[in-house]
Amino acid sequence: MTLKLCIAQLNYVVGDMAGNAQKIIQAARAAYQRGVRLVLTPELSLCGYAAEDLFLRPSFISACDDALNSIALALADLKDLHVVVGHPAGGDRRTRSVSVPERLNMASVVSEGRVVVSYAKRELPNYQVFDERRYFVPGHQPCVFEVAGVRVGLLICEDAWFDQPAQEAKAAGAQLLAVINASPFHVGKGNERERTMAQRVQATGLPLVYAHLVGGQDEVVFEGRSFALQADASLAARAPSFKTAEFDIEVSAAGSGIHLSAAVAPEGSLEADLWHALVLGVQDYIGKNGFPGALLGLSGGIDSALVLAIAVDALGADRVRAVMMPSPYTADISWIDARDMAERLKVRYDEISIVPEFEAFQASLAKEFAGLALDATEENIQARIRGTLLMALSNKFGAIVLTTGNKSEMSTGYCTLYGDMAGGFAVIKDVAKTLVYRLAEWRNHNDPFGTGLQPIPERIITRPPSAELRPDQKDQDSLPPYEVLDEIVSRYMENDQSSEEIIAAGFDRADVEKVTRLIRINEYKRRQAPVGIRVTHRSFGKDWRYPITNRFRA
Repeated sequence: MTLKLCIAQLNYVVGDMAGNAQKIIQAARAAYQRGVRLVLTPELSLCGYAAEDLFLRPSFISACDDALNSIALALADLKDLHVVVGHPAGGDRRTRSVSVPERLNMASVVSEGRVVVSYAKRELPNYQVFDERRYFVPGHQPCVFEVAGVRVGLLICEDAWFDQPAQEAKAAGAQLLAVINASPFHVGKGNERERTMAQRVQATGLPLVYAHLVGGQDEVVFEGRSFALQADASLAARAPSFKTAEFDIEVSAAGSGIHLSAAVAPEGSLEADLWHALVLGVQDYIGKNGFPGALLGLSGGIDSALVLAIAVDALGADRVRAVMMPSPYTADISWIDARDMAERLKVRYDEISIVPEFEAFQASLAKEFAGLALDATEENIQARIRGTLLMALSNKFGAIVLTTGNKSEMSTGYCTLYGDMAGGFAVIKDVAKTLVYRLAEWRNHNDPFGTGLQPIPERIITRPPSAELRPDQKDQDSLPPYEVLDEIVSRYMENDQSSEEIIAAGFDRADVEKVTRLIRINEYKRRQAPVGIRVTHRSFGKDWRYPITNRFRA
């Protein structure tokens, strides 16, 4: 008894049911020619993940129904082929003028022109970026179907993180667990999935195949890295990360059990995974939304340098533009390093001085500000002039503005509304400053896309960071050292430790109180920040929902 299956680890687009269906049809036909008789597509592959409140629109569900039928008809001539397609189904019922969801997160098995069996997801996640109870009701029954003599138990994503659905699939006769998924990337998530699925295999004694998608969707990235585990929980196969793949796995009888065999792609380092996630996030946000390219303000500092390098890896130099906007406080080395980097990457580079505009603002406000000392007001005016210039270029040429603020700055409000926060996509908003340096060093010593470039001048990495909005300004004039700041942010914001717990871990009380206060009072800024790429298990965005008006103090 042998079965060849294929995981269609593809890049699906939310709302493009016709395009997604065509990708599934093409992958299935190509796989059939290779002898494949079971094709697994990821969770909600037909409509893309996550469609959010589009799920509430009856026309959206109807379009998914039509697309599912189109797949069945298009593959009707392929004898014995079974294709698992993820899709939503159902709708709402009305009771006392309130809509009650009866929608299901489904997986249907299509074979020879019809849907032969369907399965409804049972465990609906409602944490971090997940909000499935808003849209779906849980299923209750196991689903087992047979292909080429192998009885396959079907599960959807969160189902496999609990014991009961897998156990019930085994009780219904499953010999192999097939888990289809849409599980966003964050640092360490790939290993976490493999460990958890190993627990499921150990509990059931059944081998397992995990089918995942790849691609960027607004603030989340899916990294692929589909895999398979033997019945003893050892790794049998792993698809590449951050790449589309039609990944074939051989399933064969071995005595009384099932044996799986396929290629095992290597794991990447933390920095490699982060780099690929950020590149893919930029590539898909710009590509799927139809922007012709990207532009950013290049300051000669580390953050804008990192964003420029990511953008060029994602889009190519011909679709990226860098603009240097010197102020009266811009150091000569900032000009030199910005020019150096632009030349290395061969991007269009322009210099637009903001000195005339800054002087005009000062003249206009001179009467109002008479007798008042210079402060952050004048610093913010410079940042806002730059933001206005970048947005003007964006409006005129259509390229999206990439903002360059990192997570350390977003946490503490060390950023200017309508200034350096102005733009369309925040590439590194979930990357702490200390990690910014690690990524810059990694990219200078690695060439993941074969560009032959060492993109970031060494002095940009080694010089002390500065906003250059007043004479001799340094970031550490206003903030604790980044090694301290980032650890406090991680403990407090990402892991919900209290201030007292952080102090007890050895951090200075003054630093902890300052950082936690800054996090608290700058929520209003973050609400107005552009969407950006999520790479940690808790980012500012869907993961973080705190009221702006808030008097609670722990």
